[in-house]
Amino acid sequence: LRRAGNEEFRRGQYGPAAELYTRALELLEAAGEAAAEERSVLLANRAACYLKDGACSLCVADCSTALELVPFGVKPLLRRAAACEALEKYRLAYVDYKTVLQVDCTIQAAHDGVNRMTKALLEKDGVNWRQKLPPIPTVPAAAQTRWSGPSAGGPGANTSVTALRGEPDQAATSTQRAQTLKEEGNELVKKGNHKKAVEKYSESLKLNQECATYTNRALCYLSLKQYKEAVQDCTEGLRLDPKNVKALYRRAQALKELKDYKSSIADIKSLLKTEPKNTAALRLLQELNR
Repeated sequence: LRRAGNEEFRRGQYGPAAELYTRALELLEAAGEAAAEERSVLLANRAACYLKDGACSLCVADCSTALELVPFGVKPLLRRAAACEALEKYRLAYVDYKTVLQVDCTIQAAHDGVNRMTKALLEKDGVNWRQKLPPIPTVPAAAQTRWSGPSAGGPGANTSVTALRGEPDQAATSTQRAQTLKEEGNELVKKGNHKKAVEKYSESLKLNQECATYTNRALCYLSLKQYKEAVQDCTEGLRLDPKNVKALYRRAQALKELKDYKSSIADIKSLLKTEPKNTAALRLLQELNR
């Protein structure tokens, strides 16, 4: 089942791959085996499927369980960091990227992640951003040794373990590239170049679908007066994160411009259930009611 899941993943069939990993996990549980390392690998690989499909919360949950079974696993840490970054939980992503570097300081994806999170947190929290971070765990020397070896997946069947663990590396690489493209899009938005930013976000979404990229592209479409495209992007974003405030607000803005006031009001009311004191939403609701 694990190898079959691996094949599906390689072909880009992330949903079927996740189902196969799930069946493998169920078999391990039914057999009553502890099999902590095997279960950790399967969970980490299912997390890679979720990451590719933009189901970032599910990715975080699987990585966290994998890390409970086998602490300080590099790949679950990297995937959880990428998922947290996609969810704009930059502090948590920073902690995971820094933890990876304690385990193996040669991992470039973790260095790049730390740099991106440092920049994002500096913008968000100002010069005292470090004071707001959760504690970064200290990785014991034993864990560093354990995860530096070639057979870190556990004894036996090294070839299949290596193959299995190699696949999600591709997921992590494409996710990191997608993040870089999104950052480039963000920089273009700051410069007011919304048309070029749309191109960057579109490239990013080909590699990794995430709500934040859809809502960012929707913002560009609003500026370019492409309101139908903005609605479509926000709808895609809400498919991934049904309560996302930015997606609801920007779709409401676009629907207002398309004179679909009823749907626009419905979106604002949904938003206000999550953030009752959101001033921009309250202001837009007043306009819509008028």
